[in-house]
Amino acid sequence: MAIVGGGPVGLGLAIDLGLRGVSVVLMERQEALHHIPKGQNLTQRTMEHFRFWGVEEEIRAARVMPTGYPSAGINAWGDLMSDYAHPWFRRSQVDQYYFTGNERLPQYATEQVLRSRVAELPSVTTLFGTEALAVDQDDSRATVSTGGGSVVEADYVVGCDGSHSTVRAHAGIGEQCSEHDRRMVLLVFRSRELHELLDARFGETSFFNVLHPDLDGYWRFLGRVDVGERWFFHTPVAPDATPESLDLPALLHDAVGAGFDLELDHMGFWDLRVAVADAYRAGRVFIAGDAAHSHPPYGGYGVNTGLEDARNLGWKLAAAIAGWGGDPLLASYTQERRPVFVSTARDFIEAFIENDRAFVTEHDPRRDQEGFAAAWEQRRSRSNIAVTEFEPHYEGSQIVFGPPGGVSSALGTHTYRARAGHHLPPPSPRGRELFAALGSGFSLLTADATQEIVARFTAAAARLDLPLAVVPTEMDRYRSRIVLVRPDHFVSWVDAGTRFEPGDVVARSTGR
Repeated sequence: MAIVGGGPVGLGLAIDLGLRGVSVVLMERQEALHHIPKGQNLTQRTMEHFRFWGVEEEIRAARVMPTGYPSAGINAWGDLMSDYAHPWFRRSQVDQYYFTGNERLPQYATEQVLRSRVAELPSVTTLFGTEALAVDQDDSRATVSTGGGSVVEADYVVGCDGSHSTVRAHAGIGEQCSEHDRRMVLLVFRSRELHELLDARFGETSFFNVLHPDLDGYWRFLGRVDVGERWFFHTPVAPDATPESLDLPALLHDAVGAGFDLELDHMGFWDLRVAVADAYRAGRVFIAGDAAHSHPPYGGYGVNTGLEDARNLGWKLAAAIAGWGGDPLLASYTQERRPVFVSTARDFIEAFIENDRAFVTEHDPRRDQEGFAAAWEQRRSRSNIAVTEFEPHYEGSQIVFGPPGGVSSALGTHTYRARAGHHLPPPSPRGRELFAALGSGFSLLTADATQEIVARFTAAAARLDLPLAVVPTEMDRYRSRIVLVRPDHFVSWVDAGTRFEPGDVVARSTGR
C-alpha cells in the first residue's frame, strides 16, 4: 500500500492498515509540522477511531484546553457584545450515542500524536520530505514517482494529499465545485485581554460565530486555540484585499464589539468554496480527506469527515489484500462516503449560509426590534439541530441490508436501536466494555441466538477466511436478537425476525 499525504487522514489510514498487518509506505512532502490551528473539533466518533488506533489517551493528554472544557459555541448577531447571542453547536447533546466523548486540540497536536503512533508500527514506512510527482497504474499494480527519482510500487495508492491533490489529478478524477466568490482572511493572534473579556461574558466557550448584517449570511468566526491567550479568526474581506490594505485590529474589534490589545502571529487568505470529487476511486487509486472533498471551516466537519474516510477505507483495502473482500467492497467506499459528504455540504454547511442569508435579509433589529427578537428566539430554539440531526449513515450501500429505497446521507436521527447502515451505539451506559470486545474484524452481537445460528454464521465466515468474533452482550436497546457489525463499527445487518441465510448475509457484507 502507498499513501500520499501525511496529514491526519493519511496518518490515520496508515495506522488503520498497519494495525491490520498491511505493509504501507507513507509519503509526505513536509518534514516539519505546520503550526496553523485548524481541525480542532474532534467529535465523539473521531475519538472512537483514536481509541481503536490506540491513541485516545495520548490525544487527550495532548490537549491545550483544560480537561472537560466544553466544545461549545456562541452564535451572535452583529458582534459579540450585542443583546442577541445564544449557545450554539453543543456536541455533548449526543454523547450517549457514542462510546467515548469529544475532544478539542489543534491539528498539529493531533498529527504529532499520530506520527508517534505510526513510528511504533513495523509494517509502516514513513518518507517525510518526499513529494509525489506522478501516479500510474495497470491491471496489477499502481506506482508513485517521487521527487527524489524513486518509484514506489503498491497494490493500491491512496491520495490524502489535500484539495489540490496530485493523486486525484493523475488518476483522472474530476471534481464539482460550488464557488461562493468570497475571499477570506485567517488571523492567528494572541490576546489575554480578549480571553478575559469573553470569559466574563460567556463563561467556558470554545468558539464564536458572528452573523453580521452586511456580510450576506457569511460568518465571522472566532475560536480559542487555548484558554488563556491564543486565538484564530476567519472573516470575509474584499476580493482584492492585501495585507497592506487591511486594518486587522479593526476587523477583530468590529467582530467582538470592543477594543482589546493583541499580537498577530499569522495571516493568510483563502477562497470560500465547496468541492467534491466525481468519484473516490479510479481502479487501484483512491482519494480521501480534502483530496476527495473540501469546504469552509463551518461546523468542524472537515478533519472528522476525512478521518471517517480513512476508517471506512482501511478495513476494505485490508480485506481486498487478504482476499476475503470482493471488488464490490472497494466500490462501496465511493458509494458510502461520497453521498455523506454531498449531504454534509448541502444539508449543513451550505444550508448554514443560505439560512443565515435569508435571516439577515428578512430581520434587522434596527428596522423591527420586536419582530427580530421573535425570529431570534426561534433561531435559538433550533440552535443545536446541526448536532442532533448530523448522523452519517449508509442506508443506500450495496453491502449493508438497509431499508428498501434507502439513501446514504449525513442527515439522520440518533437512537439506541441498531439499524443496518448506521453507527453502532453503546448497548448500555457501560458500553465501553463492548467496544473493547469488538476487535478488528466483523462482530456478531447476540444475547440469546441459538447455537445453530451462531454456528452457521461462524461457518460462513470461515469459508471466506473472514475474521468474525461472536460477542455476547445486552441487546435490549438494540431491539434485535442478532446484529452483525463491520470492522468500522457500522451495522451491516440486523435480524428483523424474517427468514435469512447467514451465508448470504456474510457474502453481501464483504462484497462477495
